[in-house]
Amino acid sequence: MTAQTDSKLPGIRFGAFSGDWDEKELGALFPITSAARVHKNEWTKSGVPFFRSSDVVSHFKGEANAKAFISVELYEELSAKVGRIKKGDMLVTGGGSIGIPFLVKNDDPLYFKDADLLWFKIREAVDSHYLYTFLSSTPFRQYLKSISHIGTIAHYTVEQAKGTPVTLPRDPDEQTKIGDYFRELDSLIALHQRKLDKLVALKIAMLQKMFPRPGATIPEIRFKGFSGDWVEKRLGDVIDLGSGRDYKHLSPGDIPVYGTGGYMLSVNEALSTSRDAVGIGRKGTIDKPYILKAPFWTVDTLFYAIPKAENHLDFVYCIFQRIDWKQKDESTGVPSLSKVAINGVAVLATNPTEQQKIGSYFRTLDELISKHAIQIQKLQQIKSACLEKMFV
Repeated sequence: MTAQTDSKLPGIRFGAFSGDWDEKELGALFPITSAARVHKNEWTKSGVPFFRSSDVVSHFKGEANAKAFISVELYEELSAKVGRIKKGDMLVTGGGSIGIPFLVKNDDPLYFKDADLLWFKIREAVDSHYLYTFLSSTPFRQYLKSISHIGTIAHYTVEQAKGTPVTLPRDPDEQTKIGDYFRELDSLIALHQRKLDKLVALKIAMLQKMFPRPGATIPEIRFKGFSGDWVEKRLGDVIDLGSGRDYKHLSPGDIPVYGTGGYMLSVNEALSTSRDAVGIGRKGTIDKPYILKAPFWTVDTLFYAIPKAENHLDFVYCIFQRIDWKQKDESTGVPSLSKVAINGVAVLATNPTEQQKIGSYFRTLDELISKHAIQIQKLQQIKSACLEKMFV
């Protein structure tokens, strides 16, 4: 890629291409229309997929949602009036979260809700992947803001869509190159997201299976070489629970200060100089424990739990993640926990060697989860920067 300075050209461009881009309105490139009305009582539980704006938004975010359908007979009747959606066409949200695209990837029967969605009959007029990416780009999102009345608009209409300006390469190969680049980025993001989701699901399952279930004293899954019942204790027998304190009297330094939301700033003193702990909210966010590496300071809304002798930090962290802290909430307003409530929680613990083995397993899982989360973040940052620089 090479950098460009001409305002008629994108800031970053693939080196094999040159020349100005054309600015046109979408309505001059292909037909934009909507659908014939389908009443809710005509929806069915199976048949031809019936897309609403919620379906497009969920697909764009990679989230699941409840699907809707219409009968094959109704689809045939309506398609005879307005035509059939084809591969390469695009459905774009016109209500709610506006301007979100769905690229049609095959010729399978599909229908959609009028007003909710706009139908871009792209066909061969422009590279579909290029246009799909353009609808996420900075120029397009800025255009949506420019036609809004109060920060956002309730609807993106057919006429507004037709008048939407788009700057695109004259060379179809450059359009394809840009579209393919972002498609590969999206594929990498999706790959890491799938791996992340699987690891998170595995961790949730193993937190259940590698610790005794309610009423049991032996876990369902156990490392070889370990046997015997786990021992019931109070959490206060396993940890020393410390209270956070105000830090405003301290000077700037290199000791991190943590609150319920994580790192805040750094100061010159520590509440724990050498012993790691598990942070747990006293007030506000009380159900998101996390590991604190010494030295550290915590504010007064965050307790810190230091494992007592022969108890391993990663094992204790697992215990904290298994507890339903919201059920321990003692407030009628802002969620709150007390030392008494925390120390009094009944838990099951095993010997130090097995604790270490279990803790190490979950620490490895957490490291893998973090690795994929960081990679997703980096790829999304690259995509965001390119969406700003590779379009005019």
